[in-house]
Amino acid sequence: MGALRLQIDEIDRELIALLVERAAHIDRAAELKPAAGLPAHIDSRVEEVVNNVRAAANGAGLDADLAEDVWRRLIGWSIAREEMAMQHSGIKGADE
Repeated sequence: MGALRLQIDEIDRELIALLVERAAHIDRAAELKPAAGLPAHIDSRVEEVVNNVRAAANGAGLDADLAEDVWRRLIGWSIAREEMAMQHSGIKGADE
């Protein structure tokens, strides 16, 4: 059981590293969206991401409802991060 727990802990560290990488891309999106005239929150993109995640989860044998729940939380956090970055840089339309 100890070895299995160590493997799970390693996977958790890898997941954290991937989330950090994803957050860096969110930061870059917050820099690029204003020039493209885009707000932080784009409903169609949110649903596209959720649909992609559900399909990937189904294909991998993971509960798609669980994946959607996790990603909706992650997406909400990401949008809030983008909005904050856009507001701090004085970019108009960050609240749209």
